[in-house]
Amino acid sequence: MLDIRKLRENPEGVIERLNTRGQDYGYLRELLGKDEERRRIISEVEELKRKRNESSKLIGELKRKKEDATEILNQVATLGNKISELDEKLKELEQEIEYTLLITPNLPHESVPIGMDESENVEVKKFMEPTTFDFEPKAHYELGENLNLLDFERAAKITGSRFVVYKGLGARLERALIAFMMDVHSKNGYLEVIPPYIVNRESMTATGQLPKFEEDAFKLVNENDWFLNPTAEVPTINLYRNEIIDYELLPINICSYTMAFRSEAGSAGRDTRGLIRTHQFNKVELIKIASPENSYEELEKMLVESELILKLLKIPYRVVTLCTGDLGASMAKTYDIEVWLPSQNTYREIGSISNAEEYQARRGNIRTRLSKDAKPQFVHTLNGSGLAVGRTWVAIVENYQQADGSIKIPEALIPYMGVEYIKREEKI
Repeated sequence: MLDIRKLRENPEGVIERLNTRGQDYGYLRELLGKDEERRRIISEVEELKRKRNESSKLIGELKRKKEDATEILNQVATLGNKISELDEKLKELEQEIEYTLLITPNLPHESVPIGMDESENVEVKKFMEPTTFDFEPKAHYELGENLNLLDFERAAKITGSRFVVYKGLGARLERALIAFMMDVHSKNGYLEVIPPYIVNRESMTATGQLPKFEEDAFKLVNENDWFLNPTAEVPTINLYRNEIIDYELLPINICSYTMAFRSEAGSAGRDTRGLIRTHQFNKVELIKIASPENSYEELEKMLVESELILKLLKIPYRVVTLCTGDLGASMAKTYDIEVWLPSQNTYREIGSISNAEEYQARRGNIRTRLSKDAKPQFVHTLNGSGLAVGRTWVAIVENYQQADGSIKIPEALIPYMGVEYIKREEKI
């Protein structure tokens, strides 16, 4: 959530920067008008309460003197009614202001390139050259079905489209990748966490999924107002909601595994086959709770730590800085890691590494103190894919496919898999 003080201090500058996201945020001028009215009402209420207190004291004096206090009592009642009316108006204004701030995205960092969409993202580095073959490479879903690793037909029977059943060594590869990623990151100093897969409305609001993107979430039908977790970012950052963290503990580094669930509401017709865009997928997420003065140093570290998975697996990828028009709503800056997919002859996103600055911490009231006597201040929250497991599965299968249709296992994964190649298994 934006700090309204920044908007008061430089409204046109804030609006201009937000507009680089590709929408018109001029409605914030109206918000400032409501904010001024809110502060005026607060001052008026304080003055009325002062008068009421003075009148109440006078009533006491009149009663002690056994004098008539009817007129003063009527004045107090009138003041009370006026205060109640203003309090109700104040409550409405505060709700309107809060809702507007909740649906307003984060202010892009000054280093973020200005652009309208993903075509204007900026490549910053690349690892390995794209994989080439002396045969026509197949898509992961063809390989998965030919080798009896994936079953989309039965998954659709069980649930519906955009679900999958992993089978045999396909299931083992998924499981191996989760263990491999968690092992690598924990050895790099991240605390392993497996949080709940169900989160409440407060958690979804704190990280920015609600209220604006509720249609993208799977909501449970019960009295608890619960949602299926859309990403490990949500439950993991909310571990610290409404807490003041000891400054000496920063940065807090967490490696969180969850199954994630997304409705993919805006993806009709896109990636309808395979594992690129499913409703349910495994994900290993990196989370940092950092101090404001060095959060961008931590962002660069997180990027390197996330890249390490693909370097160890020896899969070609590149890193791009997202432009303002492609930036997620909660984020001030994001790097995307894009892996090479031979079947599509292009790079596709496999992970995002982002700094939300204090945007999520302000919504979730996550703070720290620079010293024992210092005033609490909001921390910065960072999150990064470490990685999306299903898309890593895709990248391995496509980049390590062999001419005979088998899949070579990356050397780093052989201890987890127990085999060097995936070949055709009996169909079940």
